[in-house]
Amino acid sequence: MHEFIILTISGLVTGGIYAITAGGLTLTYTTTGIFNFAHGATGALAAFTYWQLHFDWGLPVWLSLVVVLGVLAPAFGVFLHFAIMRRLEGTSETTRLMVTVAVLLSLLAAVMWIWDPQTPRNVVNFFPGESVDMAGTRVSYHDLITLAVALIVAIGLWVLLRSTRAGVAMRATVDDRNLAVLNGSRPEVPGMLAWATGTMLAAVAGILIAPKLSFAALPLTLLIVNAYAAAVIGRLKSLPWTFVGAMVIGLVTEYGKGYLTETRFPTAGPYLSGLSDSMPVLVLFVAIMLLPTSRLRGHASSRTREISHRPTWTGSLVFAAIVIAGAVVAANSLTPADLFASTRMWGFALIGLSVIPLVGYAGKMSLAQLGFAGIGAICVSHLGSGGNPLGLLWAALICAGIGVLVALPALRLSGIYLALATAAFAVMLDRWIFGLPAFTWGDTRIDLFNSGTLNFERFDWPGIDISSDRAYFIFGAVFFALSSLVVVWIRRGEFGRRLLAMKDSPAACATIGMNHKLTTLTVFGLSAAMAGVGGGILGGAAGTLSPVNFDFTAGLSVLMLMVIAGLTSPGAALFAGIFLGTPLMTNLFPDYAQLTTILIGLNGIALGKNPNGFIAAKIRPEWEPALRRPVVLAGSAAAQLALIVLRFTDVIGNWPFVIGILLAVIGIPAALKIEVMIKAPRTEPEVPEGLSGQPEGLGLNGNRFKAADIEALDKLIALPSLPAAASAAAPSPILPGARHGA
Repeated sequence: MHEFIILTISGLVTGGIYAITAGGLTLTYTTTGIFNFAHGATGALAAFTYWQLHFDWGLPVWLSLVVVLGVLAPAFGVFLHFAIMRRLEGTSETTRLMVTVAVLLSLLAAVMWIWDPQTPRNVVNFFPGESVDMAGTRVSYHDLITLAVALIVAIGLWVLLRSTRAGVAMRATVDDRNLAVLNGSRPEVPGMLAWATGTMLAAVAGILIAPKLSFAALPLTLLIVNAYAAAVIGRLKSLPWTFVGAMVIGLVTEYGKGYLTETRFPTAGPYLSGLSDSMPVLVLFVAIMLLPTSRLRGHASSRTREISHRPTWTGSLVFAAIVIAGAVVAANSLTPADLFASTRMWGFALIGLSVIPLVGYAGKMSLAQLGFAGIGAICVSHLGSGGNPLGLLWAALICAGIGVLVALPALRLSGIYLALATAAFAVMLDRWIFGLPAFTWGDTRIDLFNSGTLNFERFDWPGIDISSDRAYFIFGAVFFALSSLVVVWIRRGEFGRRLLAMKDSPAACATIGMNHKLTTLTVFGLSAAMAGVGGGILGGAAGTLSPVNFDFTAGLSVLMLMVIAGLTSPGAALFAGIFLGTPLMTNLFPDYAQLTTILIGLNGIALGKNPNGFIAAKIRPEWEPALRRPVVLAGSAAAQLALIVLRFTDVIGNWPFVIGILLAVIGIPAALKIEVMIKAPRTEPEVPEGLSGQPEGLGLNGNRFKAADIEALDKLIALPSLPAAASAAAPSPILPGARHGA
């Protein structure tokens, strides 16, 4: 009984912290329509700032709290609103979600950059050593403060949204922004207030939970995942239910840690230890499945600024040829170490490619693609031993089946709820499934990650030796190029049109008789299969993989890069592969390990301005016309071929070669413009009758109007001519620059 009371009190305290976090999430979502994935990262930043002020610089506790909670956190929320969030008007829910993911990645990397993770730090409770007796158990002042703050936050937010003009304005803005404006509301003010308050609540939660976790950026950031469930139980709008849900999750988590142990269950204990850490996401998954469907539909569909370009076969074949040719050149130019490190890029590129049909075409938000890649890697390692390429087939089939199973309960979900469901699946894989010890299924012993690390052998294709890094790199490029053509085929075919129609209006598709459930299951299975194959290709490149390679935040980076470049473009997948699977950034900036993640985040923040990605907005409009200009295309190809010859004959080194290739590619738009100028007929603009020059140039640069010009202008604009006497009285036949010499 004593243990039960201790666990209950501990669970209530943990639930109180979840309640504060979920309250901030609910507030920002209710008032702005944006689900803030960066909420936990904001709390982590606040906790580290508090540590810096109080524990490192020695400021008093009260002053540190005032600076963090009263000044910096609200100011940061106002900055988020004005610099980023208010620019998301007219974007899809996917883009809005990805912008907050970008903020998460940037903040996480910035915290790890500023405060070196290798340096141990510690945060102690408020009033350390002080406690009170409660039901025979000593409860610390810190825990009592946490419970009190959670209760105050819940009541305060409820009063704010229900009984104040500011709260009513917040809810009115998100319900119908235009109607609120017509009634005199200023949407900027409620939005700013919501982000300032939500960020301050994230800071409160981060500071309160810091003494209870290992003081590191990642655990503090992932606190948000546990708070998702509480926010969903409150249906992202009900603060009382959010509070209740947070308490339930806190209790379930602590009871799981206390009772699901190896001491109580000697046989099952090793398998249940990870389950207790996954309790919040299990509650999240169950909550999403059980809540009424009508509550989970998200916002109504609306027109957005996002488009899906239909690729041409010519452009796609040229792209595939460039990928293979570029891979051949790179394989013969990179150093052995860089070439080995770069072979992984094709695995990440294929995982990125799997995002296109599901998220780009169908609009089904999934945060579990890297989790499917992990399942595919397990399949290839165990079922493709000895380099058997059938391992890839098994990976595709098994991942497709699991993808369909995940999609079955997700059929009733859309928008943010679907994203949260897939996030729960990915976190469960990361925290529990991938770390399971070996177990027996019938007579078969299964050890998913071989108790720590998977080993891979490169595929043994008949008649083709791809065991070397160079051969495997080119093999990966060919595999990716062919896969990109499959994606293009899907987009151009009937299935692609079905996906786009389902994305635009599921209700309209159902009205005309389209089976959107079968379409959804198919695209989930297809996408999961592609991600699984990508995981197998990644394993063959790396040789060994561990569960860390498939953690939840790494999957966010893949999706983030796809969104930045353009969710419907195979070029975006290549961009993701280069960014994540090559040592490019490490070589360029060896002293800044977090720079890659920070750049990903900063680029993602700009999505509000350009939600279609930079490939659709910049690259395609400028480079695609070259397909219709064979002279320009041939000139660029000849220049690149000459550079390749010079490099392979060691006339030039790597850097001149790379710079030359970039100039030959970047110069294509300029060459197109020059060609148009050369071919355009050089015709002088026609001067209207009676004028000495173009009307807009008369009277400028020291020239003066002539009487004939004035007469002609009067005639052009149908003004009556000056009387003859007035003309005769004019002091000079050449008049100064205004009409009639005035």
